[in-house]
Amino acid sequence: MIAADTSSLVAYFTGERGDDVDKIAAAMAAGELALPPVVVTEILSDPAASSVLDAEIPRLGSLALHEGYWTRAAHSRRTLHTHRLRAKTADALIAQSCIDHDIALITRDRDFRHFAKHCGLKLA
Repeated sequence: MIAADTSSLVAYFTGERGDDVDKIAAAMAAGELALPPVVVTEILSDPAASSVLDAEIPRLGSLALHEGYWTRAAHSRRTLHTHRLRAKTADALIAQSCIDHDIALITRDRDFRHFAKHCGLKLA
């Protein structure tokens, strides 16, 4: 199982190229792609989202939230702030979903590297 961030998922669905897009294609073909719940919200709330996405995204499935998720996400975000690093709330929630499920995240967003260095996030 592997997860994807909104940045890479948008790139995949808009036909961009890149290593991340290749990883998403491979994971989808193998039935191994799952989405953090925040990614589902981000991608489907975009006004540019099409009916194709409305149908496709729910088929991918989303990661369940575990007990204590919100507190752990807050602590991860606080850890980054302690190091004076950027830590958006949505990124902390996405990272925590992956950390809790012990799966790697496919992303183009460089902000996640801080979660990998300080909080245990695996990057694909």
